[in-house]
Formats: sequence, C-alpha cells, structure tokens
Amino acid sequence: MLGARRLVELPVPEPDGPGRHVLIAIGGGAALHAFELARIARPPARPMVRRGRIDHFALNVAGQEAFARLRAELLARGVTDGTVTDFGIVRVLTSTDPDGHPVELAHWVGGSDPLNLDMSRTSDAGVTARRVSAHQLGRREGL
Repeated sequence: MLGARRLVELPVPEPDGPGRHVLIAIGGGAALHAFELARIARPPARPMVRRGRIDHFALNVAGQEAFARLRAELLARGVTDGTVTDFGIVRVLTSTDPDGHPVELAHWVGGSDPLNLDMSRTSDAGVTARRVSAHQLGRREGL
C-alpha cells in the first residue's frame, strides 16, 4: 500500500521466540527491521508521546570506510564495545545515545540500497558464531 517491499523474513527461534523478524525497504535506501514475538504482549493503545520506549533504531552508513571511521569514533567516545554482528547482507554495530537508547550503524554489504542486494545471503543461523569482536574485525577487515 505504501510502496514498501519485504526484503527478507526470518524466524526468531527459542529462547527469544517463537516469532519472526522482517526487513522492509521503505525507500531512499532505508529499511525497517520489524519484530513480532509471540511471548511479548502488545502494549495498550496510548496517545502520541505516551506510547512507551523505542527499542532501537538503525542508521544506514554509506560504505565500509564510513562504517570503520564511525566505529572508531564511537569506540573512542566509549559508547560501544566495537562488536560488529554480521548478518550476511548487513553488518551492524550497536552503540548507545545520550539518553540510553540503543542505536545501530548498518552497513549493507554489496551496496547502499537494500533493494539492490541479494537477500538470499541473509541468515540468522550461526549469527552468534559470526559475531566479530573489535579485535577480530580490525584484523579481518584491515581496520
């Protein structure tokens, strides 16, 4: 209806699930990462500005160089531990904003627009095993 397109849908297994999460392209190279978890009740309807907290949001980074530069800056400021999670098509680095909200930097591997990427490379299988520590990432990527 709004021109958004589902890029990929993956299950969320136990212990966090059952559930699913979906990447939805919303235009301009941006994507919405929505979660649906059966064990978490929907919050009651509330008026605007009283709806509760935002879980997190992600900012698209233009390329690997920008991702590395911003990662180094966030490490220097002490707002991230530098851990990068590699989801196959996107790498994310989580930091914390001044209000304590988690913020992700997202680097789409193979391009900057998720509409133009091969979503078949996306998988949650073994994502924990692919977590790259700050030290390992620097060594592997030459950062």
